[in-house]
Parts: sequence; structure tokens; C-alpha cells
Amino acid sequence: MAFHIPVDILEEVFLNLPAHLVVSVCRLVCSQWKDVADTESFWRERCRRNGYHLRESSKVPSDWRLFYFICKKRRNLIKNPRGEDELQGWKIIRNGGDGWRIERPMAPHPNTEVQTNFVTSFSMCSKSQLIDLEEEGYSQAFMDEFQPHIRVSDWYAPRCDCIYNMSVKLLHSNRGVIQEFTPDTLYLLEQDNQTWKQMIHVFKDYGPGVRYVYFEHGGKDLVFWAGWYGIRFTETCIELCSTLDT
Repeated sequence: MAFHIPVDILEEVFLNLPAHLVVSVCRLVCSQWKDVADTESFWRERCRRNGYHLRESSKVPSDWRLFYFICKKRRNLIKNPRGEDELQGWKIIRNGGDGWRIERPMAPHPNTEVQTNFVTSFSMCSKSQLIDLEEEGYSQAFMDEFQPHIRVSDWYAPRCDCIYNMSVKLLHSNRGVIQEFTPDTLYLLEQDNQTWKQMIHVFKDYGPGVRYVYFEHGGKDLVFWAGWYGIRFTETCIELCSTLDT
């Protein structure tokens, strides 16, 4: 005969175990353990103990387990987003003119922690990153079942008259494109020199099969001066988030 454990004690035990073990091991033991591991109150309490709070109390998650795991894993998946490690983490596609350079911002960024940025030259410069979601801890089953929002953000500013390009693609395991965001080329004027702007896009309802996120941006100046008078980039960010955070 199976040994019955009071629900409140069992829940407390689960709350002190790693969350992935609760899902992958504990809930498979018996129907009682599964019921406890699947309750909304269990995951709501887990969120509370970990400090994962709602931005707006009026907006309640439809799935507290998803909300917990999204909050736990949420982080910027772009490596070296500000150029603090020179060009490490980036694949250089084009290095035109005098190539890419790292410099201090000419104008303060809204995030005071940002003290470096990338800048392009007088011929086309572009760079990219390919994010393997499974390597980042988002399993195939997780991506297919929950399909969390994928938020893309890129900060840019002109130095002289210049152009800005950006493209983001959600890819299948065979690198086929599932969804794509490629806005029109932006033509920016020197008079906007002191203004940082932010390009934002959120992928939603993209369906199963997403395994990679491909990001690329670049640009050049339009005055063709030697040196680095093109578009500036910093604080590029790709993160997976809940519907309540986008």
C-alpha cells in the first residue's frame, strides 16, 4: 500500500527541491505527487519565495509554472552586447572602410552602466550572433510547448549621416526560417547625433520548431570620411520572457 504524505508537507518538500527535478522526476512518482507538482498554488508560492513578482498585480499569469521558469532563466542571450570585450562573441560579416571599432559613447546612454559601444566606418560593416536555444537551457520540449515571447532590442545612434540595418530570424533545427523581422534600412542624419534610439521587436505565436535565433546588424556612414563616423551600437539584447513582461 502506498504511503500517503500530507499535501502541505509534500508541497514544502517540493519547494525545497530544484524545480527541474519536481517536473522531471517527482511528478512521475504517483498521482498524488503529480497533483501537487501541477498545482497553481505550488508554482505561485515558488515564484513568491524566489522574488519573481508581477509588474502589475492586475495581470495574473495563465500558467504560473511557465512564469516561474521564464523568470528563472531570463537573461540577455547576446554575448558581449556593449563591446566591453572588444569583438568577442560576434561573427564579423563585413569589416569595410577602417572596420569595426570600440569607443566610449559620445552621448550618455539611458542606462548609465553603458560605457562602451561599437561604431562602423565609411564602408559597410556588419556582425552577427547565432543563439542555440538548447545550449542556453531552453529545451526543445520547452520551446514547443510554451513558445515564450522572444524580445529583441538594439540601441543605435548616428555619428554623421549614416544607415542602419538589422535582421532577426527564428530558425528551425535545419536552419530554415520560421519567422523573420527585417525592418527597412534606416537613414539617420548627423543632427540626431546626440540621440540614442531603440529598435524593439517581440516574436509571438511563432509555433513549434524554433531552435536558434539569428541576429545581425550593421551600417556605415554616408559621408565617406576615413575613420569611424558611422552608426553606433550598444546594449543589444535578446531574451525570452513571459507575456506579462512584453
